[in-house]
Amino acid sequence: MIKPAIWRFDQIGTEKAAPGGGVDPCYARRGPITGNRRLLPRNAVYLLFALVMPAVVWADASTVGLQPQGLNHIGVYGLRQVDPNLDGSDVSVGVISRSGTYIDGKPQNDYRPSVLHESLASARLRFHDEGQLPPGVSTHSTAVCSILFGNDAQAFSEALGSFQYQGVLPAARGEVYEFWHFLMAHVFTHTRPDVDLLTLSVGSGFEDWWTRGIESMCEHYGLPVVASIGNGYAALDPPLYPGASANAIGVGVVSSVNSADTAISLANFALAHPARSSGGTTGGGRSKPDIVAPGNCLVADVNDPNRYEPAGDWSSFSTPLAAGVVGMLIERAKRDEALSAALSANGGNCVIKSIIMNSAVKLPYWHKGALTADDDHTAPLDHVQGAGMIDAAGAYEQLVAGRHGPGNVPAVGWDSNILDRADRGLRLYHLTVEEPNNKIIAVTLNWNRHFKRTYPFEALRDRDANLRLELWAVDPTRTEPDRLIDYSDSPVDNVEHLYVRTDPNYTQYEIVVAFSDLDDPRAVVSTERYALAWSVREVCDRDNLFWHDLNADGVVNEADFVLLLKYWTESIESPQDYQFCDLNDDGVIDVKDFEMLIKNLDRRADWYSKAAAM
Repeated sequence: MIKPAIWRFDQIGTEKAAPGGGVDPCYARRGPITGNRRLLPRNAVYLLFALVMPAVVWADASTVGLQPQGLNHIGVYGLRQVDPNLDGSDVSVGVISRSGTYIDGKPQNDYRPSVLHESLASARLRFHDEGQLPPGVSTHSTAVCSILFGNDAQAFSEALGSFQYQGVLPAARGEVYEFWHFLMAHVFTHTRPDVDLLTLSVGSGFEDWWTRGIESMCEHYGLPVVASIGNGYAALDPPLYPGASANAIGVGVVSSVNSADTAISLANFALAHPARSSGGTTGGGRSKPDIVAPGNCLVADVNDPNRYEPAGDWSSFSTPLAAGVVGMLIERAKRDEALSAALSANGGNCVIKSIIMNSAVKLPYWHKGALTADDDHTAPLDHVQGAGMIDAAGAYEQLVAGRHGPGNVPAVGWDSNILDRADRGLRLYHLTVEEPNNKIIAVTLNWNRHFKRTYPFEALRDRDANLRLELWAVDPTRTEPDRLIDYSDSPVDNVEHLYVRTDPNYTQYEIVVAFSDLDDPRAVVSTERYALAWSVREVCDRDNLFWHDLNADGVVNEADFVLLLKYWTESIESPQDYQFCDLNDDGVIDVKDFEMLIKNLDRRADWYSKAAAM
């Protein structure tokens, strides 16, 4: 197992690591709410049909022999079967890697992945550093780069036998930067690197000039930045910057199942857990992470050119999975002029972020903010899962559904637009849900925070807008009142997210993007660019073992009762903390949850039965 998985900086140069360490319930936590409409009347013309994207098959038997299987779990290999050109050949990825050794606070240039390893021998990698010390290799960088760029058709391990190793973007150009070199050459000078996206599995417990500088690059260049969020309370990690930064995409980790069989633990994943994946709120009260992804991937061993080893459940290794999916979307957008807004320097990073968040899969126990419903309108995300687990196929479908401006829109799509007080200060999107029974409408709104372009990249808070997202059910005949289904209006976040059941009595819906202070005559900010993504999907059943298999060992038994008792006690003693295991999703852990666990006793996963038979 690789250690450490994430380099944490409480002070730059100080290392800290934690000890080592296919799901889609697709449910909506709360039902509709009612409210009185305060915004302006809508256009009376509505769509007569809805676009329903065909489901992309995540995997078949031909993807089972590939590694890392974490990529299979989020649909990367299945998507590549649908579109074989999504190999990264038209994409450049910037990887920021920290030197493993510091002497008197100075990096010793051992930041590179081992290109002697078979998986990276043919990778298109270039290296960027100060050039003052001989380059050295890094265990951490080797693992990250193998997940991103690895390719080995004849790989072998004693635990797995023969397999093909294939990273997320095996043909991509990788620009690998030594951390401090990148800060001086690009962040300090505010110079965009020649890459399509940046990723880094490096973090600090505090915002600093360089994290703000990276946010400024996101804003001014539309550059997607994908960063790890930290390894949870077991590692004493708060949400780490720049993953915790407002304009970056912060990635948490979905833990693999608890099995002694290596093949099983590398192919099956359970939940994001606060002990192993940082989350909650930042110092400013914002919700993080944005998304989660599997972390326990098979990765290249820096000491043996033919050996692979499990990485472990660390956000350092979930991050390159998410970055790779972002790269796949960028590659697809480059082929189609109609998708060019996703690549634009004017908010392209927000488009990508909205797409991957809106298409994410909700894992069991997903809920906004605290366990109760009290903060559901002000906390846009789950404080461990974010918007959910990244879904390569779902994100691809969301992207290719295309850009659609305000007015009548299909059931799946996205937009990049400007909110302007001079033009009513709101944008309306009308969609039709032909069969509203058992449907979910997901909507995600993102916009950038603003920063100066020069050191120390101070936040321009007087230019920051506060936006609001609403979903209304409407009656085109006007015989029934419009109904406010849900809204998201965080006072501090620059993301708003809705995931709510449709009302079976309505087929017409309206998404409203507006300034939160629309009616305030003292409001200063007059315009703001935003990115919006929306989709209509089926409500999936909750017959997921991980609602009840609390320790993810493949069987529901007395050990899960012990854990539920633990979580129940914690919910009473520390109600302010993130709460886990509300089995019936009623906002409280109580006797009803124990009753549900009893009803599911001795349920077993398929992989558990196979492991027991071995």
